[in-house]
Amino acid sequence: MVGSVSPAARSAAAAITTVPLPRRPLDPDDRIRGWYENELGWTTVPGSPVRLSVGERFDVLDVPAEAGFAALRRLAPESPVAVRGDRMRLLVAAGGAEEVPGILQWLEWGAVPLDLTAIGAGGTVEAPPPPARLPDRDQGRAPGPRRPGPVQGAAVWLRPPVAGCEVEASLPTMSAWGAAGRAPDLVRLVDTLATHCHRVRLRRACAQPLAFS
Repeated sequence: MVGSVSPAARSAAAAITTVPLPRRPLDPDDRIRGWYENELGWTTVPGSPVRLSVGERFDVLDVPAEAGFAALRRLAPESPVAVRGDRMRLLVAAGGAEEVPGILQWLEWGAVPLDLTAIGAGGTVEAPPPPARLPDRDQGRAPGPRRPGPVQGAAVWLRPPVAGCEVEASLPTMSAWGAAGRAPDLVRLVDTLATHCHRVRLRRACAQPLAFS
């Protein structure tokens, strides 16, 4: 019959209409942002690269990596730590950044120039990509410290946070001062960091060539 469509033609047309449209490639920033917001419940800052909002769930101490490695024993095994090049970022309890200047004064480090930066409320830090090998959730803790190979540019997790676990319980805080058990203590951590930051500064100063006028 004129104008009729054969069954074969109808089948071909149906096949064409059911072919899904090609998907847009997943933006790496979307994957990173989704992991932090959906798996960890951390707040990210719009933009690229992805950055983490500081001061809500945690504060950050930024120090030379050499000093940071020496202070890892002052942290709980599951306390998150990131590295970026020759810098280390240690997470501490929210509000800890405000306490650092007073702690340094009390420990008599206030007059000493230290390469130690405390980042608190209103600050941001670069969000390291989710680790390729996630921690064992059954154990509820991240793997122990391991010195990563040379990292160019981007931040990476040395001790990644564990999805499904409350990060606050593992972070150094002032309230742990004098507490029993293995509660991480912010004062001892800052004292250790200050000591090793000072050693790093002196070592670097001695390595500088003398200037002659």
